[in-house]
Amino acid sequence: MDAKVSKARGIWSTQSTRKTRRIYRSGEICPKVEKREYDAKKVFGNLDSGGARRKYEAVERASKWYPVSQLCQLFGVSRSGYYAYKKRKAADRDKWLKELIQALYMKYEGKYGYRQIQLFLLQDHGIWVNHKRVLRLMQELGLRSRTRRKHKSNYRSSVGSRIAENLLQQHFRADKPDQKWVTDVTQYRIGETWLYLSAIKDLFNNEIIAYHMSKRNDNELVLQTFAKAFEKKGDMTGLIVHSDQGFQYTSHAYHDMLPKVGAQISMSRRGNCYDNASMESFFSHLKTEGLYPYDIRTVDEAQRRIDEFIQFYNQKRPQRKLNKLAPIEYRRQLTA
Repeated sequence: MDAKVSKARGIWSTQSTRKTRRIYRSGEICPKVEKREYDAKKVFGNLDSGGARRKYEAVERASKWYPVSQLCQLFGVSRSGYYAYKKRKAADRDKWLKELIQALYMKYEGKYGYRQIQLFLLQDHGIWVNHKRVLRLMQELGLRSRTRRKHKSNYRSSVGSRIAENLLQQHFRADKPDQKWVTDVTQYRIGETWLYLSAIKDLFNNEIIAYHMSKRNDNELVLQTFAKAFEKKGDMTGLIVHSDQGFQYTSHAYHDMLPKVGAQISMSRRGNCYDNASMESFFSHLKTEGLYPYDIRTVDEAQRRIDEFIQFYNQKRPQRKLNKLAPIEYRRQLTA
């Protein structure tokens, strides 16, 4: 007699020494097997031409519904052989994925850890891999990201300056573009020269919408940044612009400029970097990924590196908070 599906759910019985000869087809056969409408011979086909590997594949597919021990007995293969096959298969998948991870790590110059590599796997290759698996494979490859340096506050304010209320209250999310902006100034040293960068970030999609660089840390640095931002914008009524209490943001020129376009001024509490953490985070990424990895010797080179990183950050660097998209792509999808 041919092998039959036992009435006991999920158990195969082998009442004949003849081996089954058909391949398991999950989409068509499985429902009928579970209803006991098919015998084992009709579920599996000719496996001899593929050797043990095809039998292991059939066992693997059928193991969703039936015990491995019974399936191995049915096909005349050992359980140890089957589990060795599964281990080899997993190793093959890991080898392929390791090659992709290694390539991404090199492409982005070793700047990123497992969580960002996970996003690049999705963005660049359309593959979503569990973050724990990415971490394990990176550890096996000996790949580590560069650690970001802690920010040291360079806060200074002017006597008699104007202070605004903290309207943002650490709510770093916005429902639409040009609803909430954050801004700040950072510095980078090249030899004996300091380069200052002023930037504005839109909290809707974390895009850097304007920035300006100078060797002088003065009011003009900030005013030029906002001139660039407003150049491509219309009425900004309702916009909240948040900053720290640095001297540029407490100046008369700054407080005269923003109300003219309908924007409201918001400021962090004195010396509290957490109130502007979103902007601090961007500067940290900029320096760790765009500046510190390189031997920068001139101001021109530093400016070029900053230009390149901001373009990359806006257009190519995916973020979890943006549905794993880069800022500009996120804005396009949500405002289309």
